[in-house]
Amino acid sequence: MPGTDPNPTAPRRTPIVFLASQAPVAQKARADLVARYGDAPLSQAAVIVALGGDGFMLETLHATQARDIPVYGMNRGTVGFLMNSFDLEDLPARLEAAQETVLNPLAMTATDIEGRVHDALAINEVSLLREGPQAARLRITVDGRVRMEELVCDGALVATPAGSTAYNYSAHGPILPIGADVLALTAVAAFRPRRWRGALLPKSAVVRFDVLDPQKRPVMAEGDGQSVRDVISVEIRSEVSVRHRLMFDPGHGLEERLIREQFF
Repeated sequence: MPGTDPNPTAPRRTPIVFLASQAPVAQKARADLVARYGDAPLSQAAVIVALGGDGFMLETLHATQARDIPVYGMNRGTVGFLMNSFDLEDLPARLEAAQETVLNPLAMTATDIEGRVHDALAINEVSLLREGPQAARLRITVDGRVRMEELVCDGALVATPAGSTAYNYSAHGPILPIGADVLALTAVAAFRPRRWRGALLPKSAVVRFDVLDPQKRPVMAEGDGQSVRDVISVEIRSEVSVRHRLMFDPGHGLEERLIREQFF
């Protein structure tokens, strides 16, 4: 009969769109997966499968953030902290069993020395770094209250729990549980106060950095690869109106990875 499913007992396949980095290994993985499972248009997909490394996952999340579609990554890159292991087999079953984690990015508003304002979203962290040979001098304000009149350093950053194992951890910042409503404020090579490592702040905090002596000691700001040179101030807050939905295999979610990183 018209409109009747010819095989009502057959499982309905979730529409998947496969996105891949330009790396040859990622492109080959995409071709193999498309040949096996098909490829839906992004506008009709119920799930995105991202093939590459963590950098490509961040690109994918930024590019598709308006669609509110979960993203399941498979590692065809290097580190793959945000990715699941790669396997051609049983992808529909893995997607069905996957657990979802929701991340909120940081909103960065940076003003440069010419008075131009630059806005960006960062899933991992927003960082400030010296541009020249001299250390940066930064004033730190939290929720409108000056907390440090002068931090002399190579830089400073604010990291989300998801980004706490990335640059933040390399700068000796704390690893944050993925469900924690806190942000890490971490110094990069602090000179004064010497050995100051930073602070834990509530997720609702608004952090402002003012660059002291920006002409002599220029500073750049960066959020997930989006750079602004010669900044005079940077304001950072958690953007709860934007949700990134990541999917992980059971037992291999971000919570487990964050714990495992601390025992290496």
